[in-house]
Amino acid sequence: MARVAARLSASGEQSTHPVDEVLPLPKLALYGFQHVLAFYAGAVIVPIIVGSALKLSPEQLVYLINADLFTCGIASIIQAFGIGRIGARLPLIQGVTFTAVSPMIAIGLGAGGGTAALLVIYGAVITAGIATFAFAWLPANAFRAVMRLFPPVVTGSVITVLGIVLIPVGLRDAVGGVPTLADGGVPTQLAYAGGTMLFILVLMKFGGPFLRSISILLGLVGGTAAAFALGDAKFGNVGQSDWIGVTTPFHFGVPKFEWFPIFLMLIVMLITMVETTGDTYAVGDIVGKEVDSETVARALRADGAATALGGILNSFPYVAFAENVGLVRMTKVKSRFVVVAAGVFMIVLGLIPKAAAIVASVPPGVLGGAATVMFGMVALAGIQTLAKVDLKEEKNALIVGVSIALALFPDTAPLFFDKHVSPDVASLLDSGVTLGATAAIVLNLIFNGLAKDDAQTAAKAPAGVELPAQPAAAPAGAEKAAASEKAAEKADDAGAPAS
Repeated sequence: MARVAARLSASGEQSTHPVDEVLPLPKLALYGFQHVLAFYAGAVIVPIIVGSALKLSPEQLVYLINADLFTCGIASIIQAFGIGRIGARLPLIQGVTFTAVSPMIAIGLGAGGGTAALLVIYGAVITAGIATFAFAWLPANAFRAVMRLFPPVVTGSVITVLGIVLIPVGLRDAVGGVPTLADGGVPTQLAYAGGTMLFILVLMKFGGPFLRSISILLGLVGGTAAAFALGDAKFGNVGQSDWIGVTTPFHFGVPKFEWFPIFLMLIVMLITMVETTGDTYAVGDIVGKEVDSETVARALRADGAATALGGILNSFPYVAFAENVGLVRMTKVKSRFVVVAAGVFMIVLGLIPKAAAIVASVPPGVLGGAATVMFGMVALAGIQTLAKVDLKEEKNALIVGVSIALALFPDTAPLFFDKHVSPDVASLLDSGVTLGATAAIVLNLIFNGLAKDDAQTAAKAPAGVELPAQPAAAPAGAEKAAASEKAAEKADDAGAPAS
């Protein structure tokens, strides 16, 4: 592995690894594990929040987390590797969507909490997943007509909103997590966050290509090591955890299917379809692979299949994770098989609670420092998508500005909807992503109407010039450039051992 690092650093250029390249096993393992650590906090926070709100026992909460990780792994492999016409075959990590948190808590509390509430939630999740899967099989003309709802001004706004809404999540972890906010946070955790961010930035500035490509992973490891040395990283739960924890279908019982929870979950999946559409176009441009309506349809089929599977395996709705799109952009490691490797790691973590407990021992400040960097990159990806939009047009500027403003409302006045509207309506509105995405779609229809044919228009650029992350086709020279990179990498690997 040291030879790999030295060889890559000596090359002077970032190895981008084309999207369909199968990397040597050591690289797959390193890059894949970095993806797992990058998304881990976001992956486990949803079952933690929902399980705590429903008053589940610690054992039940651990089971939810393991089920989530296990299903995340399967879903990510389906999305990145592909099965027939299911899966985008792009480096997209699948994770539980934050959009579903408020609706699921509302559904669960309405059902009385506990495991009985989970059964109602799972019935809605399975139904919504099947509906999403079926929608993505619409005839090509019908599907393209629906995609006309999502021109760059909409997808760019949604990706930007995702980053902006996620940044406070990283910052809250940076000061010690939500439980510490009432007391003003923990200064030592903020110091760990700052140190982790600084370490990552130094690696990105002065490190060789290989070190830059695993900067997030090294930041998390280095921050945790520093915290452990100072007595702030505790690994006591590792010894108390079981070695094996197998996820079985319908562990909590047979799902219950009730119409209003299903209606709420269908709305959640509509929002996640916008998220996945934007993420698919964004990562397609980052890796230099043309994305068309069929690619988006395959990505949405993977979303639907993963969501239905999540309901069966005691987990929740799934979406392409925007934070990992930011990681692909930062590291420029474009191979989709890295995500397949990450999926294998997640399955293992889902089967071994003790291994998951090790990752869970990373201090919140360290996670927050790394997450804040990545979430900022997500917002940047959205801004780059908006770069192809004529924002000098007042109507487009209003769409973007109002969408971002509304997305900030739930976090700014968190109790407003709970106090002043019915619980059912509050469960829909109490999400910045939901408000921002809905505003972008509705305002675009009001000001611009439906886009012409397929909403995404191809951007032209000179061969060899990297386009910003935006919903557009790759430049004409992208495939040749990727082939050249692949040939060079193979020649390099032939000249020296991989490890």
